[in-house]
Amino acid sequence: MTSVAARAGILALVMMPSGAVLSAQTTSGAPPQTSSPPPAPSPASPTWSFRFAAAAYFLPDDENYLQPTITADLGALHLESRYNYEERNSLSVFAGWTFGFGRKFQLDVTPMLGGVAGERDGVIPGLELSFTAGPVEFYSEGEYVIDVHDTSDRFLYNWSELSLWPADWLRVGLVTQRTRVFNEPRDVQRGLLGGVAIGRFDGVLYWFNPGSADRYFVTSFAISF
Repeated sequence: MTSVAARAGILALVMMPSGAVLSAQTTSGAPPQTSSPPPAPSPASPTWSFRFAAAAYFLPDDENYLQPTITADLGALHLESRYNYEERNSLSVFAGWTFGFGRKFQLDVTPMLGGVAGERDGVIPGLELSFTAGPVEFYSEGEYVIDVHDTSDRFLYNWSELSLWPADWLRVGLVTQRTRVFNEPRDVQRGLLGGVAIGRFDGVLYWFNPGSADRYFVTSFAISF
């Protein structure tokens, strides 16, 4: 009988589920080691992004010229440099901070402060703004140039675009350019725009004052990286 009982006991141990054996071991021994949850991933650090653009102005009664712009962004920090923008043969630099609002309707506002040196020397407070709502996009950049040699020599400049994207690579719309020299009448020029965007490249053709003797064209090409 003892032999039969021993054999039955051994058979019961062999057939016992492994979980029950483990439970018996942990009950009689040290408590099991529990693994702690994996640490939450830390947010990715912002990286630099750059954009180089060049606008070619084809003027009917003046010399054609090229206007390059370079921007660099690190998170909300925005840096920008322009040549031939406020004045021919003049270089301007800016530093600003971008404030973003919304998701479905995206609004980005970038106040900036900069200066220009060359044919014109001055201090420039400025503002860039972009608003996107589905296929509709509005972009505007404005600045107030104050000459450091003659503070009465100042002007307000603004460039604005209202675009419709019928496709991811195509946009059409309207453009305005507004300049006002201090104590002189304002000058507003209006036009049409058409552009394409393929990957990191985009190009735009602007036609100012269509149907007028003062009409002129501006072409812009840009690459982002």
